[in-house]
Amino acid sequence: MSKKSTSVLIICATAICSLAGRSLADADISRAEHNGPLRVHLPREVTVNDSRFTLGQVSIIRGPESFVATASQIALGRISVPNQKIIIEKNVVLSRLASSGITASKVVFTGADQTTVKKQHEIIRANDFVDLANSFLKKNLSQSSVCELKSIQTPEDLVLPGASQSINLSTSLPRGSAVNKPRVRIDVFADGKRIGTRQVVFALKYNRRTAIALVDIPKGAVINPDDVNIATRTANYPEPDNWNPPYGHIATRAIDANSVIEAYMTAPAKPQVLVKRNETVVVRLEIPGLLITAAATALQNGAAGDLIKVRNVDSKIIICVKVNEDGTVEPVF
Repeated sequence: MSKKSTSVLIICATAICSLAGRSLADADISRAEHNGPLRVHLPREVTVNDSRFTLGQVSIIRGPESFVATASQIALGRISVPNQKIIIEKNVVLSRLASSGITASKVVFTGADQTTVKKQHEIIRANDFVDLANSFLKKNLSQSSVCELKSIQTPEDLVLPGASQSINLSTSLPRGSAVNKPRVRIDVFADGKRIGTRQVVFALKYNRRTAIALVDIPKGAVINPDDVNIATRTANYPEPDNWNPPYGHIATRAIDANSVIEAYMTAPAKPQVLVKRNETVVVRLEIPGLLITAAATALQNGAAGDLIKVRNVDSKIIICVKVNEDGTVEPVF
């Protein structure tokens, strides 16, 4: 055999051995990935395109196929506004993995101890504006009785002029918003300059006390506690600060049983007249150790607590007096 033939055989043998070794190595790696732990590599920082992101989007995952498939779909958070950053730590990842059946003993971490996730914003979506306005409104509502908050006007998306700019959002409540339909204004600034404004309108519902007639109440009747049930119901407007049950009020119209008694259906009962015009009344002036009385003619009608004028029967002098609950009067100085 020639030297040339011998060299060719040596080269072929070497190549075959090399290929065999590589195949065995690949097989070992394949078995390790199939049977080994789940390996999660966390970068220090990652940018995502979607508001919601998963473990598969913010890390490099290797290991058994079933583990990788499960881990990749684990939700880690949601970014709602520009410049928002979410920090994901190892213990958070371990907790989410454990909830999906992958225990800590089966996980190996590489890379950073935590990763910072931010969103590449080229468009601010309408839902992002609504979420921001919703959060702002909940923190600034003056009424604690709000039980429902729902957006009824969705703004348009806002296309940003540049993805690398510094984006800031400012929220405010414009003047003149209706109590049950507040508006939240969102101004968008890029590098300190306002580039757009969006507005979100909400509809509110309130818990408020309501008077409900238990029986038919005729017009002119005095409303008693036995005639009314006070219940808490959902309404479009908050309960007035001066709201009180209509006990003692007069029905200004017929009120059917099981109907809500609105404020316009009643009126305060007029106080009882204790002193009538041209009637003779007793004027009492009491000081320590002395009681003086005199007769006078009432010049006005008066209920308890009213101030009226009377004329002294003897002196004919007109004075101002206060009507007492017993029907007498006392001078007012």
